[in-house]
Amino acid sequence: MALFEQISEDIKKAMLARNQMELNALRGVKKEFLEAKTAKGGSGELTDDVAIKILQKMAKQGKDAATIFTEQNREDLVQEYLAQVAVYERYLPKQMSEDELDAAIRAIVEQVGATSPKDMGKVMGVASKQLSGKADGRAISEKVKQLLASL
Repeated sequence: MALFEQISEDIKKAMLARNQMELNALRGVKKEFLEAKTAKGGSGELTDDVAIKILQKMAKQGKDAATIFTEQNREDLVQEYLAQVAVYERYLPKQMSEDELDAAIRAIVEQVGATSPKDMGKVMGVASKQLSGKADGRAISEKVKQLLASL
């Protein structure tokens, strides 16, 4: 089942369970999916790859908002945003662990033949494509910098 259909089914389940928080989060996801489907220049189809990118963006925005509200001592809003992020993350692929990410980037560094921090662009280009959806872009970047600095 495609992600779009899965979200639609889960909206129905959340309605029946009267789970308002989950329902609101899923409706927000469906809204973003519909906007992407009908965007100018779009094909009217929503692939799972595009859907995952949308979910990643929404999860990142939710985490960023929670961080801001933590700084402002708004614990009620922090909990609300983190709960929404938890709903988004259920549909995302499993994220790589620190060790898996380290091993994957070491393999990419070897594959590209990087020898110094000057090769960061080459490594990041390959790493971003290969690890898309499996690891956060910031984590990838930091690990690449760390590994290239130690060469």
